[in-house]
Amino acid sequence: MALSKRDTTRIERALVATLTDACETAKGEIPGFEWLTHTVNYANFPQSLAITWIFDTRANKEHALATGLDARMRELTATALREADIPSVPLTRCVHFDCEEACHAQHGGNWRLRLTRSAN
Repeated sequence: MALSKRDTTRIERALVATLTDACETAKGEIPGFEWLTHTVNYANFPQSLAITWIFDTRANKEHALATGLDARMRELTATALREADIPSVPLTRCVHFDCEEACHAQHGGNWRLRLTRSAN
């Protein structure tokens, strides 16, 4: 069943609120982490949901992944999705990690283009 505009608006607001909380928590805990974003195609929800955690540099991103901080980011994501009443989605599929440095080098700092291309 397709979601109504009202449903998608409600879901989007809940996602933004809970992911903002996760972001603020992570900023205080994870060195080099700067922000996160999400993309979704509501015609294929929740399977199309993608959450990207963004670091300042490749080195900080790789350090976080190497030291297991990605588990903390997935935990924060799971909490945010649960609080937003999002149906269960496999976190290994919907959580991604990226960095400002790579976006600037490969897409001239255009995150919209980078996220659109990575979703395809």
